[in-house]
This record gives sequence, C-alpha cells and structure tokens, in this order.
Amino acid sequence: MAGGLVALLDDIAALVKITAASIDDIAAGAGRASTKAMGVVIDDAAVTPQYVEGISPKRELPIIWKIAVGSIRNKLVFILPLALLLSQFAPWALTPILMLGGCYLVFEGAEKLLEAAGILRHHAEHGEAVRDEKSIIGAAVRTDLVLSAEIMVISLNEVADQHFWMRTAILVVIALLMTVVVYGAVGLIVKMDDLGLRLAQRDSKASQSFGRGLVKAMPIIMSVLSKVGVIAMLWVGGHILLTGLDELGWHAPYGFVHHLEDLVHHATGAFGAFLGWCVNTAFSCIAGILVGTVLAFAITAVKKARAKGGATKH
Repeated sequence: MAGGLVALLDDIAALVKITAASIDDIAAGAGRASTKAMGVVIDDAAVTPQYVEGISPKRELPIIWKIAVGSIRNKLVFILPLALLLSQFAPWALTPILMLGGCYLVFEGAEKLLEAAGILRHHAEHGEAVRDEKSIIGAAVRTDLVLSAEIMVISLNEVADQHFWMRTAILVVIALLMTVVVYGAVGLIVKMDDLGLRLAQRDSKASQSFGRGLVKAMPIIMSVLSKVGVIAMLWVGGHILLTGLDELGWHAPYGFVHHLEDLVHHATGAFGAFLGWCVNTAFSCIAGILVGTVLAFAITAVKKARAKGGATKH
C-alpha cells in the first residue's frame, strides 16, 4: 500500500515537472513570437481609437470592450484554427489570404484619405454608414480581423518548429496577451481626459495644472491618433502586399524597397536601423496608397453602378 502511494506521488511529481517544463516552453515561445508581432500591435493600438472619436464618454469603454471581445473571437474562433490547419496541410495558402486582408486595409485607409481630401463623398452622404454603436463595432472588428491575422501569422512563423499542440498553446497565449495589451492601451488613451478632469479637481495646484493640460491635449492627441491610424492601415496593408508578392515569386517591388532600406541603413551610421525602417515604412505606405486608391475608385464605381441599376428598376 505504502509502495503504491509512493509510486503515485512519484508519478504526480513527474507530471508536475513535465507540466512546468511545458509552461516554460509556452511562455518562452510566446515571448519570442510576440516580440516579432509587436509592430503590428502598435498599429492596432493606433487604429482603434478613431472608432470611438466623437462618441459619448460614457459609451467609450463599453464599445472598446465589445471590440476587444470581437478581437478575441477573431483570433481564437476564426484565425487560429484556420492558420493551424493551413500551416499543417496547405501552408502556401497563408500568403494569398493575408494579402486579401492587406487589400482590405489599404482600401479602408485610402478611402478615408480620399474622403478627407474631398475626392470621394463621405459614406453618410449616400446612406452607407450610420454612426451607431453596431456599425462602429462591426467596422472596428473587421479591421481588427486583418491586423489580428498578421499578428497570428507572424507569431506562427516564429514557432513553426514546435509540434502542433505546442504551437496551438503558444498562439492562444499570444491571442489573449495581445488583445489585453492593445485594448488595455486603447482604453487608457480614450479615458485620459477623464483622468485629467479628476486631477483638475484636486487641491494641489500642480495636479490642477497638469489635469487641465491633459484635458486640453486629449482632443489633439485623439485627432493625431486618428490620422496615425489611417497611415497605419496603409503602411501595414502595403507591407503585407509587398512581402506577399515577394513570397509568391514577384521579387522586384519588395527587392527595390529592401535594397534602398539596406543602402540607407549602411550609409547613416548609428541611425541606420531607424532610418532604414523609415524607408521601408514609407514605401509600404506609398504602395498602400496606390493599391488602395485603385480599389477605392473601383468599389465606388461598382456601388454607383448598382445604385443606378436599382433606381432604374424602381
């Protein structure tokens, strides 16, 4: 009896050691993969605040919460199973699917630029967008789907050497971690004005001064973030398209950009890495604007043709 109990305790101890080792491996894999995906996380955090711009302060956090829930659903229900299956049985399909998402991002970004420039009419003028919570959340979750897909695919590439279940565990950790980081940061950003109001009501003159400054600064910060969000859509989408074409065999576009990036990197000394990254980002953004503009005009033309067809029938 005692011998059996000792054997059982030995088995439990061995199982605990294996579990601890597995948790360590998952944590290490998640840390390595999340580092690579951090650039897209920053873009995601810059894109999201624009969706709550102009919304009642009382509704900002509930809307962000619903977008965050949609983001988790995107990652765990749609992207993760599909990415794992494709990586296992059809890895060649990941790039074209990601490029379709890139097309959606550059279309969204270019459409906003063209509307701001007065070249395209705003959605509301032809009844396609209503500034209600359901449409805001839907638009934000659709954009998140593409950004989340890139995060998950980048992360997947970093842990491709792991076995299937380890990859799955690592990607689940990344999905949860990245969502908390992105939407936690967004929540803090959009509620900074409330923090400013509270500080302005304190007895300390320094707190009052800082609080008033924060309240005055937040509309400017939100406006800047909204513009940065549009640029991020064009940059990330353009980069997806350039690298996707390179992986599919058309090396000239991204080869040209990469060559310029290397030239700047090696010619500018200590600032080489940053300036090289700026070159890559700028050309990715240009590519995004070009492709997005073509898509925006094409989709607008199709919508107008359909609207005329519908009016003719009536």
